[in-house]
Amino acid sequence: METDLSFWLPSRPTARPPLPGDRDADVAIVGAGYTGLWTAYYLAAADPTLRVTVLEAEFAGFGASGRNGGWCSGLFPVSPARLARRYGHDRAVAMHRALADTVDEVGRVAAAEGIDCHWAKGGTLTLARSPAQLRRARAASGLDLTFLDADAARARCGATGVLGATYSPHCAAIHPGRLVRGLASVVERRGVTVHESTRAVALGPGRVVTDRGMVRADVVVRALEGYTSTVPGHRRDLAPVYSLMVATEPLPAAFWDRVGLARRETFSDYRRLIIYGQRTADDRIAFGGRGAPYHFGSRVLPRYDRSPPVFAALRSALVDLFGPVPVAYEWGGPLGIPRDWMPSVGLRGWLAWGGGYVGDGVAASNLAGRTLADLILGVDSDLTRLPWVGHRSRRWEPEPLRWLGINAALLAARLFP
Repeated sequence: METDLSFWLPSRPTARPPLPGDRDADVAIVGAGYTGLWTAYYLAAADPTLRVTVLEAEFAGFGASGRNGGWCSGLFPVSPARLARRYGHDRAVAMHRALADTVDEVGRVAAAEGIDCHWAKGGTLTLARSPAQLRRARAASGLDLTFLDADAARARCGATGVLGATYSPHCAAIHPGRLVRGLASVVERRGVTVHESTRAVALGPGRVVTDRGMVRADVVVRALEGYTSTVPGHRRDLAPVYSLMVATEPLPAAFWDRVGLARRETFSDYRRLIIYGQRTADDRIAFGGRGAPYHFGSRVLPRYDRSPPVFAALRSALVDLFGPVPVAYEWGGPLGIPRDWMPSVGLRGWLAWGGGYVGDGVAASNLAGRTLADLILGVDSDLTRLPWVGHRSRRWEPEPLRWLGINAALLAARLFP
């Protein structure tokens, strides 16, 4: 069983040089994942004279960007109805349309920049495999969401017990490790400086203090997602909750003749405890789910990346869906959850931020990067008027209330599928 960072990044890449001491920049970005790198990309594209520095504690893609399920989707964790109640119908639709369009924007940039990330826009299926799930599927609503009866659903995904499904065209399966590593190289070619092995220890007005020196900058972008809690003063902004994954060996043609997913549709189902999967370009199943416990004090440690009981549950879920399959890789990592599950981007004074994607960040981080570039450059655009711009979630409760509340919710999802 492989035990490296993830199937997508099976070995530690050669590190870029760390920060060589105090430096000046126009924009300092903390975090070399999707949010930080997309922000750097669009800033450099809009104004090549800007001095943009990206600081990363490990290496580009070390966090969720190199470990996720490879769904580049138009999903948003807040429903259109809830957005409409708060921001109005038109702005809610604009948010979801912007995310749907972003799926194609990621594919466009990857093709234009020569990033071979195995992008395949097959859409996403959410299966119903019990009467309760079927009721949820029939009641579901969303941007361009189509209900499929049992025969139509099985024709696309031949999992066991399928009673129906919903389908959205707004999702592409990708290789997330190839995307994030390719994007890091692209921003460097565009003049952005990327320092790896450089840990931010404090963010303040006009500066980022690291273990290698200080970067002075007019704007500091916090792009740390599940690692936000590791920075003093930001421990309760986002809760790091772990999502774990497995990947099979390449599966034979006979398996795919039965299971389908011929267009590399991503798939999930309507159980309350989230699962997600895709057919990879080399004919594996990459499959993940929630269920790992939240750790007291928002701690983020390498040993939490692997949980034998959760891996066993994922293997069992795979067998339940498709029959016995050989699992070759196991991995995991933290994602960032805001108190109200509402992702946000913004710029307030010297501090810009993006994140809280609740696991749906591959496309949303691109939209965040474009939006942050407009905000930093002072551009008034359709993006800067989207409802997540400037949103500030209430901070998570102090411990032990945070630990009790999050783990109670995870337990309820397991007990009432």
